[in-house]
Amino acid sequence: MFSDLKGKKILITGSTAGIGLAAAKAFAAQGAHVGINGRQPSSAIGAVLSEFDGLAGDVMYFAADLNQSAECKKLVDEFVAHFGGMDVLVNNAGGLGGRDGLENIDDAFYDRVMDLNARSALMMTKYSIPLLRESAAQSGETSCVISTGSIAAREGGGVGAGIYAASKAWLHDIHRNWVKEFTKDNIRFNIVSPGTIDTAFHEDKPSELKANIANSIPMKRFGTGNELAPSFMFFASHACSGYITGQILDVNGGQMCP
Repeated sequence: MFSDLKGKKILITGSTAGIGLAAAKAFAAQGAHVGINGRQPSSAIGAVLSEFDGLAGDVMYFAADLNQSAECKKLVDEFVAHFGGMDVLVNNAGGLGGRDGLENIDDAFYDRVMDLNARSALMMTKYSIPLLRESAAQSGETSCVISTGSIAAREGGGVGAGIYAASKAWLHDIHRNWVKEFTKDNIRFNIVSPGTIDTAFHEDKPSELKANIANSIPMKRFGTGNELAPSFMFFASHACSGYITGQILDVNGGQMCP
């Protein structure tokens, strides 16, 4: 189904664990050229890279702290220097960034959460646009940006996670703006919006709370990164979604229905 992904140059931010790693492995299995990213030095991710052994794609790790705009540019430049272009950008870097009530939030807390979830996607997309435009012009197909949203963007997040939820709502909304600006360049913008997924994001929750959350989901369990990966491949594939842009795909086991 995703055979047109073979040979595509795909950069996935925040991809040394969880959803990002699962997506990277899925793309590599299709023979894509995949750039993975994290903040760890290259010497610290040998175990991560070993997970790609035997897969068809070419995988390269790029270290960058995407809270900083200059690091976003560096990541894009290094990816292009290695792979020679870019066909797909996946903005997956992000996270809770902290949990606190409104009356305790200060500038440092706000900046930390928004830099992690909003600035990183904004600046990565900014520096990738010329490359995605060039890819579309050369191939005659669409290139694309896929960002990882969140169910929290729709329901507001848990107590103490309001800024995180707002940052994801911001991401959902700015994609709609980019559709208006860049569809003329044959660049598509779509969101994969997970519900409660069994990743490190939920490690701080007590087991009883996690069980209660699972029981509130119609499927009675958390989702997995492997269950999310095909959604990224769907949006990345011109054959599958060449006429789909500005959309949010909810992957949440029925946790929240439209």
